[in-house]
Order: sequence, then C-alpha cells, then structure tokens
Amino acid sequence: MRVFITGVDGYLGWALAQHLVKRGHTVAGNDIYLRREWVEEMGSVSAQPIYSMEERLAAFREVHGVKLDFRPVDLLDYAALCEFFQDFQPEAIVHLAEMPSAPYSMIDQQHAVFTHNNNVIGSLNVLWAMKEVCPDAHLVKLGTMGEYGTPNIDIPEGFFEIEYRGRKDTMPFPRQANSFYHLTKVHDSNNTMFACRTWGLRSTDIMQGVVFGTQIDAMGDDPRLRSRLDFDQCFGTAVNRFCCQAVIGHPLTLYGTGHMKRGFLPMRDSIQCLTITIENPPQKGEYRVFNQFEECYTIEELAQKVQEAARDVGLATEIQFYENPRNERGEHYYNPDRQNLINLGYQPTHDVVEEMRIMLKDLMKHHDRIMERREILVPDIRWDGSHRRSEIIDATPVK
Repeated sequence: MRVFITGVDGYLGWALAQHLVKRGHTVAGNDIYLRREWVEEMGSVSAQPIYSMEERLAAFREVHGVKLDFRPVDLLDYAALCEFFQDFQPEAIVHLAEMPSAPYSMIDQQHAVFTHNNNVIGSLNVLWAMKEVCPDAHLVKLGTMGEYGTPNIDIPEGFFEIEYRGRKDTMPFPRQANSFYHLTKVHDSNNTMFACRTWGLRSTDIMQGVVFGTQIDAMGDDPRLRSRLDFDQCFGTAVNRFCCQAVIGHPLTLYGTGHMKRGFLPMRDSIQCLTITIENPPQKGEYRVFNQFEECYTIEELAQKVQEAARDVGLATEIQFYENPRNERGEHYYNPDRQNLINLGYQPTHDVVEEMRIMLKDLMKHHDRIMERREILVPDIRWDGSHRRSEIIDATPVK
C-alpha cells in the first residue's frame, strides 16, 4: 500500500514510517520541522539526540533498503501539498502534522491563534487535496481522547444512541475539550465527518490516548533511526517526563490530586493500532471512530509504575505533588470504550512497567543532556493566562 505520513519527522511519524516499510508498504511524507522549533522555543531538547533529516533519510535507506519519499512541504501551502499527492498517489494518508500540546496552545493569544490556524487550516487543506487529487484514499486522522473531556458517563467510540422527547437517533458523542489545542481536534473531527458525508471520502478518526516510549523494534540499534523524546512542560507527556525526571533524580511532578484519569499506551501499541487501521480501511463515504489506548490509569498510578521500574534499574525516585496549572477536575469518572481496534486484532501491551524499564535504560545514556535542562521540569504555563511556577503542595513521597 502507498502510505503518506504528514509530520513524518515527528515522534510517531518517524516510527510509523519505519514500521510500515518493514511490512512492505511504500511510504512518503512531509515535514517542516516545527516540532523541533517548538521544543527549542520551550528552552528544551529531545532527550534522545535527533539527527538532521538528511542524516535520518540516509540511515533509513541504508538500514531499511528503501528510500523514503520526503519533501519539506507545509500543509498550509495547498498547491505544494496537491502536487505531492499527485506525484505519490497515496492510498492511505496518516495525518500527524499538527501542534499537539495543550499547554503550548494556552500560553497566550498568539499561541492559541497559531494553534488553530496551523491545525484546522492544515487539516482542511488535506481534506480538499484528497477530494481533488486522491478521493479514494483513506484518511487516518489522529484525534485525541481529550476531545471527549471527562463526562460522568461511559465514553463510546465516537457515536451513541440518544432518546430525547420520545425520539431516538444515533449522534456524535458530545465533545468537551479542555484547551485550545483540543478544540482544534474537535473542529478537525467535525470537518472530516462533514467531508465524508458530503464528498464520499473515507476516514478513520483515531481518538488516541497519551503515548509513551523511546523505541519500537523496527528502529534497530542505529541512533539515527530513533524517535525524539521530549520532557518539557509542553511536549513532554506524563510518562516520558516522569522517566526523564527519574533518570536525573528529580522528583516526579504530579499535579493537583494526581487522580486525573486518562488512557495511555506505549509507542509500540500506538504503531500497532495505526498499522491495523491503515490495513483495514473503511468503506467509501464512511467516517468511523476508534478509541486507541492500552489501559486507563490515574496520573498517580503511572508515577508509581515509573517508581517501580526505576527501582528495577537501580534508580531511587520520589513523588511530589504540585498545584495543578490546568483548569480540570481532580476527581472524576472515566470509562471509555475501545472495542473496534480489538475486533481488528489489536493486542494491548500488558506489562507497561517493562516498557518503562526499556525507556529508563535508553534515557540513562543521556543523563547529562537531560540534567542540563532540569529547570524546565516544573511548569509555569497556566490556564488562567498567568505565568508562574507551580508550587509544591505535598512533598511526602508516595510509597
């Protein structure tokens, strides 16, 4: 299959490209390296050194024996995007080229507007380019479980049956996004659903949980083929940040009660799910939704699992509770479905502590690199628009 990956230089895009060529697919992709710029703006770096795209592409060809068709095309450049689609003629398009950070979108007016312009307009351009150039292609759109928020009822996969005033209908499940970033994903979902209904496009909307991990098997031992691993407050998601903190002896930073519950999955599970989705496309005109996560955990449970993995590799860690910079409920119900991918063959990883041990061993090689940026490990971006460091509210280590 001919698979196009937007954002192929990114955390998931680079891993997915390697996994797909190992399975015999032909891969192309675009990127303009914005993730590298955003992380630098935050005063940070990837914990795992990231090579230039030229070096990455050379390694890709040397190790995997095939060329990755790459162009530095901006999705906001509609003509260039259409030209790339026309030349490659994708059968599947995996859309990973969006600004993926809630905190980044909440910094100020400029960052909020940039996030909407980059994400929503870029995604609209992908939809229009599909309509004009490759209308039979399958769009695998990366959404987020964060679109749903934390409703006080079970979360279905995209749609649910509702009865109101004696009448029934199947409707999209309400979205309750909690940041300007998450709102862009809701807009993308609505635009994609409309394009499928109106133009007959086909799409799978992946509502993905929070991904963690440093590697997948397809990367091998060549450091040029590793994915990035961020640990700053904007792009360092919970487990990735906890593992980097553990490596340098920094307390694991839990916000608020630590009881906020979310869906999480290792990188290798994310790549498995995306591949299953690509290889099992929907019907023409169909818009379907998959909830994608390994399991749901509270943030405190995850920190305790990192503590366990750290002990196993000889690292002592403590947990500290900080005031939550976000405007979110500390106690809530959370029970999402995830049956669609299971029905297609997804087999979740059940030993997440082992995955964390792998991460810690990888990251210990880069102790000094992380230590040099240790001042960024406590957030100062707040949902109320102010900027001040979160303060410790309970420094008692969790046993």
